[in-house]
Parts: sequence; C-alpha cells; structure tokens
Amino acid sequence: MSLIVSRDRTGAARTIRMGLASRQALVAYIFLLPALIYFAVFFFYPIIQEVYVSLLDNATADFVGLRNYVQALQDPRVLNSFKVTVIFAASVTIASIVVGLGLAMLLDQPLRGRAVLRAIFLVPYLSSAIIVGLMWRNILDPLTGILNRVLLQYGLPQQDWLSNYNLALPAVIAITVWQGAGYTMVLFLAGLQNIPQMYYEAARVDGAGPWARFRRITLPLLAPTTLFVSIISVIGSLQGFTQAYVITQGGPAEATRFYVYHVFNVAFNENNIAYSSALTFLMFIAILVLTIIQMRLGNRAVEY
Repeated sequence: MSLIVSRDRTGAARTIRMGLASRQALVAYIFLLPALIYFAVFFFYPIIQEVYVSLLDNATADFVGLRNYVQALQDPRVLNSFKVTVIFAASVTIASIVVGLGLAMLLDQPLRGRAVLRAIFLVPYLSSAIIVGLMWRNILDPLTGILNRVLLQYGLPQQDWLSNYNLALPAVIAITVWQGAGYTMVLFLAGLQNIPQMYYEAARVDGAGPWARFRRITLPLLAPTTLFVSIISVIGSLQGFTQAYVITQGGPAEATRFYVYHVFNVAFNENNIAYSSALTFLMFIAILVLTIIQMRLGNRAVEY
C-alpha cells in the first residue's frame, strides 16, 4: 500500500491510498503509452483518414457518401482481382501447411546435419521478397531461364511459365510457398517439440502405427499451431503485392492481378486516391471478417 498526498479545493492535505493492483496497472499503462501513441499515429489515424477520403469525390473532393464503395462492388476489375487473390490465398495457405508440416516432421527426426538443413530452408524466408522475385523471374524466363534448359536437356517440353494464362498463377503460388516454407517449418517444429513424448510411447505400447500416431496425436495437438499458421498465411496472402509487381506485373491477361496490386495501380497509375481508399478499406473489412471466421471455426477443433 502506498500513499499519495494531494490537496483539495480548500487547500487541505488529503491522502489517497493506492493498492498494489492499482500501482501495477499504472506502471503497465506507462510502459504501454509509447506503443499506444505509435498505433494511434501510424495505424488508427491513417485508417480514419482513409475512410474519410473514401467518402469524397476524387476530382472535386466533394462528399459523395458510399458512391465509391458501390462502384467498387460493381467493378469487374475489382471482382476479378479479388477472385484471383482468394484463389492465391487459399492455395498458398493449404500448400504452406502441408509443406511446412512435412519439413518439420522430417527435420524433427534425429538426422545428421539437421540444424544445417533447418537453416538452409529458412534462408529464402529471410531473403528480400524483391530479390526472390527477380531470381525466379530469371529462372522461369522462357528463353534464358534455367528451368526450361533443364527440361530441354531431358527432352521435356519447355513452358512459358509466366506468359501462359494457366501457368502464371500456379507459378507465383509455388514461389510464395517456397519462400515461406522455412518459416512455417519453424512454427511446426516448435509445436512438435512441445508434444510430450509419453503420448507416442503409450501409443506404441498399444500397437498404434505411424499413421495412427500422426492422426490421433500429432494432428490434434498441432491444431493451435495450424490455426496460427493458417491465419497469418491468409492475412499475408490477401495482402500479396510484391509477387505480382516484380514477377508478372499482374499478367498475363490479369491472371495474377492481385487485389493490392490493383489498388496500387488505381492509386498511382490512374491517380484515383478516393476510389483506391475505398478499395483498401473493403480489403481491411474482408481480412477482419475472414480472420474472425477462422478463429471461431478453428477454436472448435483446437486442443490446448
């Protein structure tokens, strides 16, 4: 218990007693204050400003209400870019979980040099997305790319990886999964190492095989990690921009025109800031709703 001396309106001294819980709360708020100021200035204020701009006419700055939002929901370019982004996000999320979990289970075994292998798989994630994009654009080049030369050497047909409408999006998905596989691997490794080994020992005593142990023990106890990976993967993929900007420029025929890349073009190539602000806020709402849905559905299957 601490004492704080203050004076009332008459000037008389007055003692205020502050308990331990109140002091701890006060100290906590003091330490949180810089972060709260940061979020207020660089997060909440820009959102408020963006919403305000989205309600204006781009040319005259007159208030037009929800006109930009109505236009966005009827714009075929917006609907197409959103569809492409959803396909991209769903594919990347599923593939990242499968590849990351597979690598984690492989490198969780007592293999020689597994620490080096873990570091190697983590290198792409630590590399710049722009560098990774430029590297893969050169690898997949139809004329000078290494991949087509390898296919030619083995007598296989060469492909226009980034110019073919049916191959461009799968190629970008594969590149994204490749770059992020090391990160998801680390997350699943942490989850695997937190599973008590006595569960597996008891299952072996009961005669459970590898598949039964994986299905009955590993998957259920990795549910929190899987939920976390799926949420961050969906959020990151829905904001995908660098892949389209560096590798394909949204082509061919808008096959890889991601939503954020479309917003970028509307804002800086078409100079329509008000409309792009409306598009951005719509994506914010979509990400928020999808995250809430994922958390509610995922928590039902999570065993903590």
